[in-house]
Amino acid sequence: MDAMEVLRTRRSVRVYQSETVPREIVENIVDCGRLAASANNAQPWEFVVVTDPGNLRKIAAATDYGSFIAQAQVCVVVLCRDTKYYLEDGSAATENILLAARAHGLGSCWVAGDKKPYAAEICRLVGAPPGSKLVSLIPMGFPAENPEKSKRPLSEVLHWEKY
Repeated sequence: MDAMEVLRTRRSVRVYQSETVPREIVENIVDCGRLAASANNAQPWEFVVVTDPGNLRKIAAATDYGSFIAQAQVCVVVLCRDTKYYLEDGSAATENILLAARAHGLGSCWVAGDKKPYAAEICRLVGAPPGSKLVSLIPMGFPAENPEKSKRPLSEVLHWEKY
């Protein structure tokens, strides 16, 4: 799938098939996250890939809106060192991962992490070092749904020179 098609067709997928996602695909997807832009090239991110069903259920139970994580085949936990721009950097890595998952034919969904009340619990569950910041949780798998969400037209959101 070409890049423009990936950008135009990526949607949040919350229902997954039971088919296992090959390790090589997961590694390729996380590698795309690693290659994201970061302020001053700080690259503050670390990625924990969770595939164990018991651990997926624990992560899902800790969240407020991520119960569907329990049915995913994979969840990438995006963590950052506490740098000045950790949230921007971790968000760039998260978006790269979401787009790479789509390019591989996988469905995924961005589940918030930063400043959420469950952030410390997720960090503990994945063994993150003290001071780690949870930026996002990215459950993924082969999609069992094809959500169609309308997007605001370009004419509503594009402004030239002034708002």
